[in-house]
Amino acid sequence: MVSHRLYWTLSILSCFGQYFGQEDLQFPDPANGAIGGSVVLAPDNPPSISILTTQWFFTTTYIISVTSGVAQVNSAYEGRVSVNSSTFALELRNLTLNDSGIYRLTLTPTAGGPLTGETKLQVFEKISNVRLTGPEESLIEGNSSANISSEGTGSITSVEWMKDNSPLSPSNRIIFSPDHRSVSISPVQRSDSGEYLCSYRNPVSSETAKLRLNISYGPEDVSIEGLNVVDLGVLVSLSCSANSEPSASFSWRFNGTDTGVTTDTFTIEKTDLTHTGDYECTASNSVTKRSASQKHALLVQDYLG
Repeated sequence: MVSHRLYWTLSILSCFGQYFGQEDLQFPDPANGAIGGSVVLAPDNPPSISILTTQWFFTTTYIISVTSGVAQVNSAYEGRVSVNSSTFALELRNLTLNDSGIYRLTLTPTAGGPLTGETKLQVFEKISNVRLTGPEESLIEGNSSANISSEGTGSITSVEWMKDNSPLSPSNRIIFSPDHRSVSISPVQRSDSGEYLCSYRNPVSSETAKLRLNISYGPEDVSIEGLNVVDLGVLVSLSCSANSEPSASFSWRFNGTDTGVTTDTFTIEKTDLTHTGDYECTASNSVTKRSASQKHALLVQDYLG
């Protein structure tokens, strides 16, 4: 009596399993492939029992059937498919976008009912020809805006931006387009200088393009290094520096008169009393069209006096 009830219980559970679509063969996560490439679809749990017939289907389209080692292939798949007799895996070659979809495996044992399972394949076009275009004009801190646009071909599933190898994040100045394929920076700051990278990705390929932005600023923080009091007959050097991008050019005035010196260093080979006075260094930036100056007082003393 117990055996009879157990038989009916197992039969009912089996019916419910079929009704709710339970499958005997389990597959890993959906597979990905590239156009022109190949992919292997293999169940995680191939049965160890004797299998008479192995059949693969694409949705409802028959692909290949192997019975007792003899394969029959749909003419549409001729030369593109094969089945591993041990793992029942399907190898599909020369992939096209039309190969994306649901694949179903049916195994017919020599005894008992069929075993089934299904998996999904997504075919992608490899990404190529990724490039970045940016502003051609000079960018000046606080005045300019920069727009960087990306282009590329292939099945693009994600776009990632980085600056100097760190993720580029949106802010009140940095705004991405809805498709994330372009970014606008306004107004630019000196911290925006650096190398920008844009990567197009999909599960089977990726490609990155680079673009460098240089933000011009300054000059500012002009300073002069040198002695303030010197003796007669000595060599004196005054060195001028400024914070500027691109590097500043320099000019020197002495007591309001242009000296003709256009280097960062003003040199007096041998001092005399006429060298006492105010030395003014002016730093200029050819891109920002800005300039800034600093003065330095020098006293040449006559130690004999």
